[in-house]
Amino acid sequence: MKLLHVIASPRDKNSNTLRVSHALIDELRAAHADLVVDVVDLYRHDLPAIAGHNIKAKYTIMMGQPVSKAHVESWREIERAIERFLSADLYVISTPMWNFSIPYALKYYIDCIVQPGYVFTYNDLGQAVPLVHGRKMICVTSRGGDYGPLSPMHAYDFQEPYLRTIFGFIGITDVEFVNSQPMDVTPALREMAQQAAMEQVHTLAAARDWAAVSNEPAEASPLGLKPQPLATAADQVY
Repeated sequence: MKLLHVIASPRDKNSNTLRVSHALIDELRAAHADLVVDVVDLYRHDLPAIAGHNIKAKYTIMMGQPVSKAHVESWREIERAIERFLSADLYVISTPMWNFSIPYALKYYIDCIVQPGYVFTYNDLGQAVPLVHGRKMICVTSRGGDYGPLSPMHAYDFQEPYLRTIFGFIGITDVEFVNSQPMDVTPALREMAQQAAMEQVHTLAAARDWAAVSNEPAEASPLGLKPQPLATAADQVY
């Protein structure tokens, strides 16, 4: 089983988020002897830009046309990021809450890998169809305040709804959240929040089978991945 750990915290050993994530991954290793962990540290990993040659290649693919030779190598960097993402059975996303949502580095990564024809497509009615099936995800977060369902701050939580929406959009609907909160109020509350998150991690790792249901390999093409045809690509305007 392959786990992709996407790190969106820049604080390294001082990260409250990573303290919980590492405990989770240790528990998963103990439960799954075949676990292989691949790490994408977004603050130490240069991602290709969705601009210039790549934005031209993106629209070329959406129109059902072959990517020009001038854009092939640049777009191949996007495909490598998508391939790496799709190679995993299980994802752990480690992200603090920044300004009620996610850090810019994680949004950049999502914008890089969520490409039409690769992780979703459109049917003849113009409806989006997810292409990523059989994967599971655990999102580990840290929040300065309490944004839980019973908190008056709950309406300000744009982190969990966004992550559930964007990954559900491409087909990953089996998503668990471990939220450490509140972390910035008092040391006593911070300790209680971390302890509660650690207990949840232990329960999650022990109570569930995290192996993927199905993880079909992507079909190869000269560029690497083979984008699925977009039924309404000629009509798409973004």
